[in-house]
This record gives sequence, C-alpha cells and structure tokens, in this order.
Amino acid sequence: MAVFPDPTQPLSAQEAHDAFAAMLDGAGTDEEIAAFLVALAERGETATEIAAAARAMRERVIPVKAPEGAIDVCGTGGDGHHTLNVSTAVALVVAACGVPVAKHGNRAASSKAGGADTLEALGVNLAISPEVAEQQLADLGICFLFAQNHHPALKRMGPIRKNIGRRTIFNLLGPLANPAGVKRQLVGVAKPELVPVYAEAIAQLDMEHAIVVCGEEAVDELSLGGANHVIEVRGDQIGPLQRISAADAGLPASPLEAIRGSDPAENAAALRALLMGEHSAYRDAVLLNSAAALMVAGEVTNLRDGVEEAAEAIDKGLANALLNCWISWK
Repeated sequence: MAVFPDPTQPLSAQEAHDAFAAMLDGAGTDEEIAAFLVALAERGETATEIAAAARAMRERVIPVKAPEGAIDVCGTGGDGHHTLNVSTAVALVVAACGVPVAKHGNRAASSKAGGADTLEALGVNLAISPEVAEQQLADLGICFLFAQNHHPALKRMGPIRKNIGRRTIFNLLGPLANPAGVKRQLVGVAKPELVPVYAEAIAQLDMEHAIVVCGEEAVDELSLGGANHVIEVRGDQIGPLQRISAADAGLPASPLEAIRGSDPAENAAALRALLMGEHSAYRDAVLLNSAAALMVAGEVTNLRDGVEEAAEAIDKGLANALLNCWISWK
C-alpha cells in the first residue's frame, strides 16, 4: 500500500495532514518523499494542502511563549533577487516601536545572506535554546527563532530537499509554523500568483491579522519598484487583491537594483548604516515594509502613519540601541 496519497489530484485537508504527519514522523523512503513533493509542486499546491501541512508542522514544533500581540515578519525566500535583508531590519525597527517580534527564519535559501547569516555577522548569538529565545523575547521584545532549533522533524527533510533541487511546499511552510504561535504576520511570497493561495491558507489557520505581499518584481516583500500585490486576511475573512506602491506610503520609487545585497558582512554593514540613520533606497524599503508590519500589529491604520512611526524609531536611535542590546544580551 502506498505511504502517501496520489499527489497528482488535490488532497483533502485530512489526506494532506496525514501525509505530512507521517512524513515528518519518519514514514516513507527518501525517494517516495521526493516523488510526492515534486508531483505536488508540479501540480501546484492548494491552499488546503498548504494549511494542512503547516498544521502537521505546528503539532511537532518546540514552542516558545510570546507576549500578547507578538508578530512575525518574514518571506518564503527563494525569489533569487539577492536583496539586502529587509525583513530582518523591519523586525528591529518594529520591535523598537514597541511591538514584540518573534522572527522565525533560517540561513540563506537562494540569497547570499539570509536573516540568520546577517544577524550572526552583526554579532547576535543564534546558538541559543528555545528557552533562552523565549526569555530574550520577554526581555527585549525581539528574538530570532532559528528554524532548525524548533523543528527537529525537519532534519530529515534537508538532504531530500537539497537532492530535489527545486522549490517544494516546504519553502512555503516556514512562515506558517512560527514556534511562538504568533497570530499576526506580514508575510511575503515570491510569485504574484501565490498571494491569493497563501492568503486562503492563512484564513484556514486561525490567524487574527495577516498581510500577504509579493513585490512587483516577484520579490518576497513590498518593493519600491512598482505596484505590489497585497491581500489582507482577518481571521477567516480574505480581503480583495490590492495593488500598492511606494507612493501610497509617501515614499519615492526605486529599482530593485538599488537594494541588491552581497555577503553577510556587507549586508550586516548596510543594516547597521541604515539603523544609524543613513538615507537610501534600503531605508525606504524597510520603512515601507515596517509600515505594513505596524498595520498588522494594530499600531497604525495606514501606511503613511506607519512610515512616520518607523522613521522615528530609526532617527531617534531606538532601533540601533535595540540591536546593541540584542548583541550584548546574556
């Protein structure tokens, strides 16, 4: 009898949940898992399948307690644009505005430096236990939840995904399986057509407020370069697709090239310069995404007010001071 259901046909929520639960608990050979994941990706994962797989991951996570109103800001990665670390900077800026941020992330998938790589280059210690991360979040209002420390069931998947060598559903699941169980989230996906699918998955996952975005250039964050694809989700209610540009937030347009990233050391230097007040397209991209994150948190009701609050957190030195506290935190 087959370990997994036929992935060429859409799976019910129960079928998808049971398949991923079995997979994460060690069922199936590497070859069977790879064939299942590739067939799902080629057909195109449904919102029901994404939500069900996320539930299976959530059931196996090593959790941390988060303060009331905590949010996450992250993208699915895999857009291949090698930009500077926008969501990492946004996490610091938003936390400096007083919103607790439980940043769930990993090393680089397709970029030269993921959030974890850049934070380590800045001097943040990521080799911490879930208990320590929980304490850090309580003390500082920010922490980095390193995926590998919280999802032991994924250990087996790493080599399988590497051998597959292409995007699978697991690229989409990280943001939906935050160990802090956040109910509010700004999340970016790398393809415009994924925005409505992802929004529908989130609507099945008991979230209070989420904003799903894809940049004009198929980048997994709000970009300065054109009309971004945006859908807002409140509980199980999915809003209409909106097209939002930098101008809507009172910011100038800039091409993606203006925030092209490099290795962890250079990305870290750019992030530090931003927090020290340097004006650049990178700052504008961070302000735009911070504004959306502050909307998700319920701090502001529109992007322009969010930009103003985020800019103040940078210009008063609050975000830079928070980074220093994070680096020296014991």
